[in-house]
Amino acid sequence: MRKSVAMLVGAAMFPIAILASAQAPTYPDKPIRIVVPFPVGGVADTFGREIGRKLSESWGQPVVIDNRPGAGGNIGADIVAKSAPDGYTLVIGNIGTHAVNVSLLPAMPFDTIKDFTPIIHILDAEGLLVVNPSIAATTVPELIALARAQPGKLSYGSAGVGTTSHLAGEMFKSMAKVDIVHVPYKGNVPAITDLLGGQTAMIFATMPTVLPHVRAGKLRALAVLGTARTSALPEVPTAAESVPGFEVSNWIGLFGPAGMPPAIVARLNTEIQKIMRSPEIQKRLETEGAKFIPMTPEQFAAFQKAELTKWAKTVKDANIKVD
Repeated sequence: MRKSVAMLVGAAMFPIAILASAQAPTYPDKPIRIVVPFPVGGVADTFGREIGRKLSESWGQPVVIDNRPGAGGNIGADIVAKSAPDGYTLVIGNIGTHAVNVSLLPAMPFDTIKDFTPIIHILDAEGLLVVNPSIAATTVPELIALARAQPGKLSYGSAGVGTTSHLAGEMFKSMAKVDIVHVPYKGNVPAITDLLGGQTAMIFATMPTVLPHVRAGKLRALAVLGTARTSALPEVPTAAESVPGFEVSNWIGLFGPAGMPPAIVARLNTEIQKIMRSPEIQKRLETEGAKFIPMTPEQFAAFQKAELTKWAKTVKDANIKVD
């Protein structure tokens, strides 16, 4: 009897299931736009394009990368914060847009938590303190001594006001007790270009953006900015070995507008995890000094909140101010 009832119920529900399936469009059924709130050439742009290419191959839909730099990434992030939460407009956010800017900037165009849906932690890009070879310093202590002997003479470039490279430089000024001058650019590429040309003395950059120049002998690496030495440059010490407590880790992740359907969030997370775990990407990450840390959307949301707390304290304790 129970079997017969179950069969009848199943038969009765079958047309409803077909109708619901027909009414719910399959995601994605049109092009996806990924906003990169930074210029072309940086780590967010590079891996955003790689993920976009792989998603397009897997899903058969175009994935358009839209670079919208400015205001430390806030301009591009704000576009997505105010978009429809349907999974077709996403943003490659980073430690600046989704953890640091709110503590550094006097006003924000969006709420870092309430206006976004965290989807996936993409990578953690290790950082390097590098100098132009003309600078007479081969170690962090030598750089500190040189800066103290010439207060206000040495400059450091950054990807822009409020970016991680700016924050790291201000932390270094405070913790090492040196007077170095901040020179903001519109992105990593022009900042590194001027460093290569000798217009600035140093930069606190993500490893993938400067490692090729270090290996080519065009820049000199003085320190890793993370908590441990890296296999990419095992002979280079951490900055904390000379400046205890100094640590900056740059990360990027994918966010959508607040209120995205959980099923779409889960699908994006699953597919991008496959991409980031692939042998091709893993080899590239190791070569460029970056790492993928698998997280569910919930874990990534918790990670972001922890980063907000951490950097709010760091900015306050170091009395870091945006020019």
